[in-house]
Amino acid sequence: MNIIRNVFALVGLVAVLAGGVVYVKVAPVRERIAEFDPKAMETYMEMMGNILKTGNAPEATVWRVEVQDGVSFEDVDETIKFVANQHNIKNVGELPLWKQVEAMTGEKQRIAKIYMLCNPLVAYKMMDHNDAYSAYLPCRVSVVEDKKGKFSIYSLNMDPMIYGGLPLPAELKAEAIKVKEIILDIMNKAASGDL
Repeated sequence: MNIIRNVFALVGLVAVLAGGVVYVKVAPVRERIAEFDPKAMETYMEMMGNILKTGNAPEATVWRVEVQDGVSFEDVDETIKFVANQHNIKNVGELPLWKQVEAMTGEKQRIAKIYMLCNPLVAYKMMDHNDAYSAYLPCRVSVVEDKKGKFSIYSLNMDPMIYGGLPLPAELKAEAIKVKEIILDIMNKAASGDL
């Protein structure tokens, strides 16, 4: 009987020690996360849900809008440029990727064009806040024809950049949210060919 009691005491001691170790390891993480933007956990949970659903990190970290039937690539192309201009977002570069690949291979390719859009003032403020933001610049919007001939518009999900860590200064956060809204507006209007 003493052996059983001693085994239970030993198991209890090990459990208490293990609990203490877990607490010591987890407490600093929990405290740090408590300093993050209030939407950080929601943002990461959504991203993790998308990764589990798709099994693909790039798909889980982008926004995708399907182009409506009857809307041509030319309509999408024109609308992206027009709506960006309406919002005073600069088109700082375009990469007609499919044309480059056709030129290099001599074979017809499905359409894939990348637009580099930027509000230079906000971009510089983001970079001034943290140089690492430079890797997110300029905002990219891609139009891609899938293997069945259907078009989709993609852009990087900006929520982790806006909400994913320590809160941005209020004014900078408001400007970043505005850029996010503009990019989504460009994508949605282009998907419907809505000038």
